[in-house]
Amino acid sequence: MFKRILLAVDGSEHSIRATEYSIELANKFDGTVDVVYVVDGDTVKKDVLQTSTPFEMEKYRKEKVKPIRSRLNESNVIFGTHFLQGEPGQTIVNFANDREFDCVVIGSRGLNELQTLFLGSVSHKVVKRANCPVLIVK
Repeated sequence: MFKRILLAVDGSEHSIRATEYSIELANKFDGTVDVVYVVDGDTVKKDVLQTSTPFEMEKYRKEKVKPIRSRLNESNVIFGTHFLQGEPGQTIVNFANDREFDCVVIGSRGLNELQTLFLGSVSHKVVKRANCPVLIVK
């Protein structure tokens, strides 16, 4: 049922909790997990200004997903990691739909409905546009 799981992360505590759910799904359905970390344009600009080389920028991004990768390694679930650039919500949706994942697992920041209405939320965009089930983890 959920053989191909997309885990969208941003390095937050919510992402780590979402990792646990993706591991449970992968174990239950003998599935694999693809981790995606999306960097938006503003973050790319900041990263370029704060780091002196592309190597340092890549190292910084890998540090953001290090706890997630460590947990997946411990679980023995087969996984891959993808670093993408773009608007996070749409980039995750495009990645999920283009590769026909069975499920997307994503953390929620816990914004209330009013904040979500004004700010938008990556998880909200993914739920609305993904062609597969989406599990939002609080």
